[in-house]
Amino acid sequence: MKAIVVERTGGPGVMTVLDGEDPGPRPGQIAVRVAAAGVNFIDVYHRTGAYGLPLPFTPGLEGGGYVAALGEGVTGFAVGDEVAWKSVPGSYADLVVADANEFVPVPEKVAVETAAAVMLQGLTAHYLCNSVYDVQEGDTVIVHAAAGGVGLLLTQMVKYKGGKVIGTVSTDAKAELARQNGTDHVLRYEGFGAKARELTGGEGVAAVYDGVGKTTFDEGLEALRPRGVMALFGQASGPVPPVDPQRLHKGGSLVLTRPTLGDFTRTHEEYLARAADVFQMIEDDNLLVRVGETFRLEEAPEAHELLQARKTTAKLLLIP
Repeated sequence: MKAIVVERTGGPGVMTVLDGEDPGPRPGQIAVRVAAAGVNFIDVYHRTGAYGLPLPFTPGLEGGGYVAALGEGVTGFAVGDEVAWKSVPGSYADLVVADANEFVPVPEKVAVETAAAVMLQGLTAHYLCNSVYDVQEGDTVIVHAAAGGVGLLLTQMVKYKGGKVIGTVSTDAKAELARQNGTDHVLRYEGFGAKARELTGGEGVAAVYDGVGKTTFDEGLEALRPRGVMALFGQASGPVPPVDPQRLHKGGSLVLTRPTLGDFTRTHEEYLARAADVFQMIEDDNLLVRVGETFRLEEAPEAHELLQARKTTAKLLLIP
């Protein structure tokens, strides 16, 4: 098998391709031939050491591919089945091996590359607007980074549920993409809170879906209506400083949560159900998954450079 290996943390150049032995599946596991691996910012954090992993390691968590072999006792899969996954370490490779419960079946009408591109961000968008704050028809919410990976999918899901989206972006090009994606009101980050209140007649928004963190958090709290929900699911601009709970009281019994996908796919049944919902939306043409550039496995450093430059508006994939 071929895999990207990181032997020391650092810049994109620390990723190299190495040949290794096919480990084969152990009991309860399946081996999957990787068709495409998703490139995500968490991979950058692992590579740089911001989120430390034991060295050496193979980056990547997300992908799609074809079942190559079954371990003893595995049922529900057959060799050749198309599957996808959201959290299998070592996905920057041409073969991954993990417990069978880490994989979900990909429907016939969904391309395996599309499945690979939607697992992490699509399931994140799904739990945010269905479980963290269940968007109701007529609700107005803020989606930060509306032209980003999660933002594009989350906006479509909110709109599908009958909500309205105020989206924030950083450039004209991203503003146009957000509008094309269905965002009702596109704002730049500066002063977005006051403008959101104006757009809601002074009431404030039902929820803020914030993957940006430090630079948007305070203004986002101010934009919430009474009993509104601040869903802080990321910190692209840095971690949020400690918060005085009295701010939640003064804002009108606000709710602050720091959710993560693992807690909303705790059981295999919940994982399967969320993935099935997302795939069904794709099949029904209610969710467009944008795949941008694709790279060969050995081009992983170039993919990371492009991602870190924040020049992407669609999913990047590695094709082994």
